[in-house]
This record gives sequence, structure tokens and C-alpha cells, in this order.
Amino acid sequence: SIHYLIGVTHNTHTRVFSFDHYTIIIKVMKVSSSAYLYLLACLSDVTINAFTPNHHHHGRPSLSFVTNLKDASLFVDETASSSSSSTQKNDKQKEVSEYYSSTLQTSDDLQTNACCTAGSPPKHIQECISNIHPNVVAKYYGCGLCLPQYDLEGLKVLDLGCGAGRDVYIASQLVGATGKVVGVDMTPEQLQVAQETKDYHAEKFGFDNVEFYQGTLENLDQIQELEEGTFDVIISNCVINLCTDKQAVLEHCKKLLKPGGELYFSDVYASRRVPQTLQDDPVLWGECLSGALYWNDFENLARKVGFIDPRLVEDAPITISNQQVQDCINAAGQNNLKFYSATYRLWNLSSEYLEPHCEDYGQAVSYKGTLPRYPSTWTLDKHHTFETNRLMLVCGNTWNMLAQTCLAEHFNFVGNFDTHYGIFDGCGTALPYDTEESSSGKGASAGGCC
Repeated sequence: SIHYLIGVTHNTHTRVFSFDHYTIIIKVMKVSSSAYLYLLACLSDVTINAFTPNHHHHGRPSLSFVTNLKDASLFVDETASSSSSSTQKNDKQKEVSEYYSSTLQTSDDLQTNACCTAGSPPKHIQECISNIHPNVVAKYYGCGLCLPQYDLEGLKVLDLGCGAGRDVYIASQLVGATGKVVGVDMTPEQLQVAQETKDYHAEKFGFDNVEFYQGTLENLDQIQELEEGTFDVIISNCVINLCTDKQAVLEHCKKLLKPGGELYFSDVYASRRVPQTLQDDPVLWGECLSGALYWNDFENLARKVGFIDPRLVEDAPITISNQQVQDCINAAGQNNLKFYSATYRLWNLSSEYLEPHCEDYGQAVSYKGTLPRYPSTWTLDKHHTFETNRLMLVCGNTWNMLAQTCLAEHFNFVGNFDTHYGIFDGCGTALPYDTEESSSGKGASAGGCC
């Protein structure tokens, strides 16, 4: 908030705040951060000597504002280490690697449910998991299913932060012998489990279509085997929050995807910006909590790197049942800080096809019911579930997410972009996640680790 001086009176009987013989009336007005920075910019380099009487103006004190915040900027990624040295960045990465190689031996060692899935996976995914080596399954630390719900056969998939390889080996079965899955992780101990079970899975599946590479997600460009514009889908499961430079990760993903491809991933987000005191706690960071971005910062960051219209697919509140962890959060004065696991899809479509907001062109689509395993309905995101053969009004962005991707053959399209009717009804900016209370209703899940 900004303290705004709106009046000064020479009245000793109705003083609000007195300075010498002046009564100062102060009004506190809440403003947006952008308005706050605008005011600071307007007042920069002005010298202030507050409450100094100026007799040329009828005895009113003149004001001078002391500010040197010319370089103030909105924090898009509060968890980034851009202001830190490379040594500090490396230290954080070492802490994460140590946590996932030594501190955590199996998913039973987790202290919160941040790295637990929001619910049971669908039947075909459960069948895939049943084919995976037990050692790989035991070292799974994910917060949601991160495989898009369409036919993946023949596609090339990249798994970021693949760990011991559970999701790689799930995707391996779905893309089949003609597809390919690549896993990247920075923890040698995790990758060792993935590599040691390659022969087991090749024999189990009847083909070998996976590769694993060691590296950090912030430096994917240093892995020469990853060629730009060659991946149909990039997945990640509760890992990007652990990264020290999330913008770099998203930028790499944008470059690696084919046009019309997508980054489909699950991660942890916060209801507000996480303070530095909590970010510095290695357990809270390792448990996928204090590295979480404020949800609106994430969506703005995604747009900044070129993912113009981030789409939330599903989400669930994270409950912290570990009292020691909750006490740490409370001690930082963050009792009302909430965390959510959420799955997003970010389509690699240019501004030729996507706009910053959902615009109405009077268009509609209908789902043909032809996607495998989805004969009756198919869900694009949290606000778009299509019933077979039922016409549904959509904005221009949704239209192109269907028309300019691998989904086009499964939909009928009505209309065009000739006439614009304004903003599409319901395009808002409120907290998009279900709260703990609302998630207990229709479609809610009890939660639990896979």
C-alpha cells in the first residue's frame, strides 16, 4: 500500500498525527504493483524533506519524497537465482541432488504429499506401470500424471527430471516401437536405476526406444543429443519447481518442441510469492514446496517466453501433514501460504494462432469421439471437456489448439476468423485452482502416491 498525504491542517483538536503544531491526515490506498511502480518512477530522483513548513503556501509544509528505486521491477520469478552467484546456484542444485540421491531412498521417505499424485491414474496407465521394474516404481517422486491424453504412437517424447525413469518407461509403451522417449536428470544415482533396468524393459516391451542423459534442466542446450524442433511432447513431473532458473527451462522447452507440439507437465505452485527465508530451507525446497512459483508469476513467465496461452488441465490442494514443516512455514509468518499440484499444457503455437486473451469469433467445434480410450468425452483443459458429436462454442485460441495440432483430425470445425465479437465470456484472472474445500466436491480425489 501507499501512504498518500491528502491534507494538512493547523488544528490541535482533530489531529490524526501531530508533528509540532501540524495535524496530518493520511489516507492509505491499495494499488496494484504496476501502479505502485509507476508512482515510484514518477517520483524518482526527487529529494524529500517531509513536513517542512513552507510559508509561501499558507503555512502548509512542503513535501519531498526520498526514493532511489529507479530500477525497481516486478518479480516474475521470485525463486530465480539471477541475483545470486553461480556458486550459489550450484549449491542449490547440489542440495537437490543430495536430497534425491541420499535423503530419499523411496517415496515413503517424503515428508509431505507435494510429490504425490492427485489421484489414481487411468486403467491403461496402471497397466503400463505394472510392466515397470519395482525398483523404478519405488523411486517415483511425482505430483501428477503428466502424459497428454491422446494417441502417442510414433511420437518423440522428452521427460525432464526423469529420475529413475518411471514416466519414461510408461511413455515408452505408449509411443511404441516407432516412437522414441528421452529422459534427462541431474542425479547420477537416479539415472543409474533407469539405465540398469533398460534391458529388463526392452525384453518386457519387445523393443528398446529409450535414451537417458545426465544434465540440468537449466542447461539443456549443453546436451548435444537434444536437437531443437524435434520433440512432439515434453513432459515433466514435479521437477521444474526445483530449478533455480525456471525461465531458462521454459525457453529451452520452447526451442526443443516442434511447431504444434506441447509441454505437458505437472508441478507445484503457490498462492503467493514464497519468501526467501523459506526458499533457503533445503528440506522445503527438496519437498517441492519453497521452490514453487506463485501461480500468476508462472503463467506470466510462460507467456513471456512464447507460450502465449497456458492451459490448466487439473489441480489439487497440497496438504502438509508434517507438523515440523508447517511450523517452519508459520514461523516465517506465512500461515496463509497455500500450495497446489497442477498440470498445465503449453502449446508451441506462434502469435499467428494464439492471442494474449481468449477472443470470440463465433466459432464452435464438435468432438468426433475418435481418440483411443475416449469414445464419449475428451478433455483439453479444466474448462473444456468435449462430448462426442456435441457442438461447443470456443474462443479463437481453443479453436487453434485443436486445429493446428495433432488433434485436428478428431474434431469438426464450424466458423472462421472473419468476424470478431469481443472478449470470450469467462476469460478471467482469479486463482484458477480448487481450494481444499471446493476440491471435496464433484471430481475431487482423495489423493495418494502411486
